[in-house]
Amino acid sequence: MRLTVYSDYALRLMMYLSLNRERLSTISEIADAYDISKAHLMKITHELGLKGFIETVRGRQGGMRLARDASTIGVGEIVRASEPDFAIVPCMEEGAERVCAIQPACVLKRALASAAAAFLDILDEYTLADLTKPSAPLRSLLALPEARLTTA
Repeated sequence: MRLTVYSDYALRLMMYLSLNRERLSTISEIADAYDISKAHLMKITHELGLKGFIETVRGRQGGMRLARDASTIGVGEIVRASEPDFAIVPCMEEGAERVCAIQPACVLKRALASAAAAFLDILDEYTLADLTKPSAPLRSLLALPEARLTTA
């Protein structure tokens, strides 16, 4: 199974925002940190905003941040929101007509559907917060300043 580049970028974007909770982040800084396309990142940012994962702030001092705490955002949730489908083979596509000679008696489709479900079940065991621990090495690799500890 392989995730799309869209999902890869969506996960990276969300991880960056999780690591950089103290301030707003911009598309340019995230694209530069990962050396990825700003155009792709803009589309992903827009979609994740519509789906309630991130908040965007317009204007000169604008940017984006997580809409919820990272510990409440499941990795499986992000992947489901960013993947178009989990049709591993053509016969699993929604509305697929007979695309294979053995389709009426095939068990492979059921096995592949079970495998895809198991894949997502494992991703559901992780939150965005889990992906960003320990944060110090990730922050260093992304050239983010050390997080400030806040006291209540």
